[in-house]
Amino acid sequence: MSRFSILLFPIMSGILFLPVIILSLIPSTAFTQTPEEKGVAIAMEMDRRATGFRDVTAHMLMTLRDRHGRESIRKMRMKVLEVVGDGDKSLMVFDNPKDVKGTAFLNFTHKTGNDDQWLYLPALKRVKRISTRNKSGSFMGSEFAYEDISSLEVEKYTYKWVRDEEYNGMDCFIVEYYPVDRKYSGYTRQVSWIDKTEYRSHKVEYYDRKNSHLKTLTIKGYKKYIDRFWRADELNMVNHQTGKSTRLEFNDYKFQTGLNDRDFNKNSLKRVK
Repeated sequence: MSRFSILLFPIMSGILFLPVIILSLIPSTAFTQTPEEKGVAIAMEMDRRATGFRDVTAHMLMTLRDRHGRESIRKMRMKVLEVVGDGDKSLMVFDNPKDVKGTAFLNFTHKTGNDDQWLYLPALKRVKRISTRNKSGSFMGSEFAYEDISSLEVEKYTYKWVRDEEYNGMDCFIVEYYPVDRKYSGYTRQVSWIDKTEYRSHKVEYYDRKNSHLKTLTIKGYKKYIDRFWRADELNMVNHQTGKSTRLEFNDYKFQTGLNDRDFNKNSLKRVK
């Protein structure tokens, strides 16, 4: 039991209820959080609010822009299954253009240990397992790495609250995330702006292995679905070192459609429609 639950546990003496008296004798400093404890608490609250969606599907538009402003557009579909006691399972399928049509990416995120990821390449007619060593590599030529498109599990990072700051008119926590798997991650840390009202992330800065600012992700257009779950309409990742960017636009979200484990089978990736 944590120190907080021990201190707040109801204490009875005969019929006299004493928690208020006991708490009044505890110095206020006993409840002071360190920056690390506050960072963990914020991450856990984000996770709590995101739990319970069961499954979701959506359509996506991926726009790749090079340093000269030239763009290429890809159309995709995704579906996600919430897994009790572990990370989410997700599947992304490319529908357009012709050179990537039928490409499918399957991801099993885990709370601890390495994620399982597979990529089906129709031109080669084979399923390729993504190595843990390659999780910092580019996903389909975009500015998103393979590790960026896994679900954000609390256990994958350590945390530190840095400060509070206003961002786009919202009062936000600024929290640093440090990957537990530092050996294969492409980042030394991430810095996230999280609003205090709904615990949604609005901006993330990524720092490379030399601790230089590599990328910035901005997240826009949040909408609430089934009266509880927030989802963004747009994610924009800018690579400051290459001048390239990738924008992901989401539409047609559908929740609780009845997906199950059979919809996320690596052996059927070649038959995904």
